[in-house]
Amino acid sequence: MKLIIAYIQPEKLNAVKKALFAQGIYHLSITNALGCGRQMGYVITYRGTPRKVQLLKKLRSAIAVEDSWEDQTIGLIAESACSGNIGDGKIFVLPMNECVRIRTGERGPAAVGDSHYLSLK
Repeated sequence: MKLIIAYIQPEKLNAVKKALFAQGIYHLSITNALGCGRQMGYVITYRGTPRKVQLLKKLRSAIAVEDSWEDQTIGLIAESACSGNIGDGKIFVLPMNECVRIRTGERGPAAVGDSHYLSLK
C-alpha cells in the first residue's frame, strides 16, 4: 500500500477530483497548506509599501491506494493539476505499512477499500 501526498494549486482541486473519481479512486482527504518552493512567493504593494508574500496557498491531498494503483493515481494527479507554470505543486509517495478501518477493524488493503471500487470497473 502507498500513501500519495500531493500539494496542488487550489484552483486545480476540481480537475483532480474529477480525474480520480472517474477512475474509481474515491478515498482522499484535502487540507489547506501554506508553503513555498522554487517560486519563493511574490511582492504586493500594501498602502504604498512593497511586501513580500513567501507562503503561498496550496492544498494537500492524501490518498491511500494499493500498490497496483500507484502509477495510475500519480499520473491522474500530475496530468489534471498541471498548468505548465512554476508552482504547480509536488507529489510524494510514501510506503504505508498498515491501514485500519475503525468501524469494522479491517486491516491492510481491505481497509483502504480501493479494490472494492476498482473491481467494479
